[in-house]
Amino acid sequence: MASSEAALSDVLPEELVDFVEGGVSIQVGTRDAALRPECLRAVGCIVSPDRRSLLLLMNAATAARTVANLGAGSPIAMTFSRPVDHRTVQVKGTCLTVRPAAPHEQAAAERYLALFTEGLYVVGMARAIVRRVRVTPALVAEVLVRELYHQTPGPGAGRRLEERDAPR
Repeated sequence: MASSEAALSDVLPEELVDFVEGGVSIQVGTRDAALRPECLRAVGCIVSPDRRSLLLLMNAATAARTVANLGAGSPIAMTFSRPVDHRTVQVKGTCLTVRPAAPHEQAAAERYLALFTEGLYVVGMARAIVRRVRVTPALVAEVLVRELYHQTPGPGAGRRLEERDAPR
């Protein structure tokens, strides 16, 4: 499929880049070979310039089971949710690689924690508690975007993000 004909489901809409790279809550779902689920809190996200893939940042100390589930080609689901208004988007994709974070990626995890801390402070959580989230050392999972879903609580939850939903 030519890039100009790519399905929206293969590309993160531009208006969602700031959302997923901001201080939203990021939950990651994977499964092992026996289809047992695993959930992990991620510590940041970097969207590729073409918006077809993203770099998911994970704390190495808590990600062992998730990493074990993420061989090349493994499915992965990420839920991005903003605490202040519960706006939520789910991204499903395929893991391409997992590796240690480069210095600029580790810095992105540190920026994420600062934004996440402020986002939770706004809804009443003490900054000192949120700052306990560890982001060092970070691992990076490169994920190819496959599907996008609205998950904000309400009547549209679970609906695929369609072309008509993309900003014009």
